[in-house]
Amino acid sequence: MSDRRDFMGKALGAFAGLGALGALYAAKKTWDPLPSVKAAGFTTLDLKDYKEGELVTEMWRGKPIFVMKMTKKMLEKAKAREDSTAKGHKDIERLIKVGNDYYLVCVGLCTHLGCIPGYRPETQDFLCACHGGQYTETADVKKAPPPRGLDIPPFKLNGTKIILGEEGPEYKKMLANGITQRV
Repeated sequence: MSDRRDFMGKALGAFAGLGALGALYAAKKTWDPLPSVKAAGFTTLDLKDYKEGELVTEMWRGKPIFVMKMTKKMLEKAKAREDSTAKGHKDIERLIKVGNDYYLVCVGLCTHLGCIPGYRPETQDFLCACHGGQYTETADVKKAPPPRGLDIPPFKLNGTKIILGEEGPEYKKMLANGITQRV
């Protein structure tokens, strides 16, 4: 009789132990971020795949990210405008340089009310249809009401690849110079 009682005690203890392990595993799973959240944290883009003057919309953390390789004409236009700006920074500083190429990489949400501005290839600028705000080809404010240019997401360069969501030295320099704000 004692053998049977010992067996039942051990079986009940083992069953309770398995239940406790299962409860701990379930609790840990609820604390971990979802796979979709983990995947949305960092986005890697290979900039060599983008064509000059063609705006591509990518997604990062549920936000539209505008990416465009700048043409020579766009760069000349931005450099010509540098002499007439009083913002404390040059328009070309809003661009990301990789090798000899410059890229526009910005969050595609208007800094006024969060609308998505449309790109106008014929004038090479952005127009926010909600309240008529305009941005230059470098995503800086051209016409109010937006209070600042389109925000630049945190990024880190790795060769020709850009990792969105990670703060590299180039991004930290943009923050320090007041070119963008944290997103």
